[in-house]
Amino acid sequence: MSNNMDEVLKETNFDFLGPKKAGKVRDIYDQGDKLILVTTDRHSSFDRIIAHIPWKGQVLNQITAFWMDAVKDIVPNHIIDVPDPNVTVARKYKTVPVEAVVRGYLTGVTGTSLWTHYSQGKRDFGNFQLQDGMKKNQQLLRPVFTPSTKEDAHDRTLSPQEVVSEGILSRDMIDKIEATAVALYNRGVEIAAEKGLILVDTKYEFGVDDHGTIVLIDEIHTPDSSRYWQKTSYEERYAKGDEPEYFDKEFLRLWFRDHCDPYEDAVLPEAPAELVEELSRRYIQMYEQITGTRFEKGEMPVIARIERNLKSYGI
Repeated sequence: MSNNMDEVLKETNFDFLGPKKAGKVRDIYDQGDKLILVTTDRHSSFDRIIAHIPWKGQVLNQITAFWMDAVKDIVPNHIIDVPDPNVTVARKYKTVPVEAVVRGYLTGVTGTSLWTHYSQGKRDFGNFQLQDGMKKNQQLLRPVFTPSTKEDAHDRTLSPQEVVSEGILSRDMIDKIEATAVALYNRGVEIAAEKGLILVDTKYEFGVDDHGTIVLIDEIHTPDSSRYWQKTSYEERYAKGDEPEYFDKEFLRLWFRDHCDPYEDAVLPEAPAELVEELSRRYIQMYEQITGTRFEKGEMPVIARIERNLKSYGI
């Protein structure tokens, strides 16, 4: 892979598209009734950008388009058009203030993960209970819904009952979101299995239209919003107590943790080129396995291409 900076989409500044808000990964242009979502190659960790991974934005945007199409009979989505490999034009909806997290396996290492809670002795999760004697990475009897709030400080995992009692959503709305999220997850599991993958857990974002209808927004079943394991080796590794084969982005994060203080240092060291290339290769590999199609790199230079493809959306 060459180091030509034309290959990397760090940011965009398209005045002709209207006001821009920069998220962690996406540049969002607000046109009132619709949003222009440009998925960049920014890679965030430790609540900041640590690197730019060539083709990552295109991979995320196109995987989302693939899955949105595969589940459109379950729930409507926000996509109007995908005029460029890195861009989605979307209808704007009122965002539901809860992340819909669905989990099919007892796993994870973070403070909010099921395995962390389980290993600390928790069995009653409000809307489901887990029996004693389960092992890490074990498949659950059925997928479970563990919604979390979207807060600036940190996300809080709540039971649906707590979502209602705290006045965040009505019982009817959280029930609809749970049913929709579980249906999406089950479809994801089915399609992933055909590609030799296990969709372990994932999160969805929803909006509502003026009639209160739920609409799928943001991204779906990408390697950033979901955990995937390789299906072929899962049983054997689980039986031996080994960790499953998974899509690993962690190696870049660990490099930063070992070479600086990523929470405190004002300036971070440059990520090693070979690690950036390896992560780019892995994103492309995941794209090809998930979609079952060969990854076609978008035409370069990327900024000029996007500008050309978005000309008709100027305001």
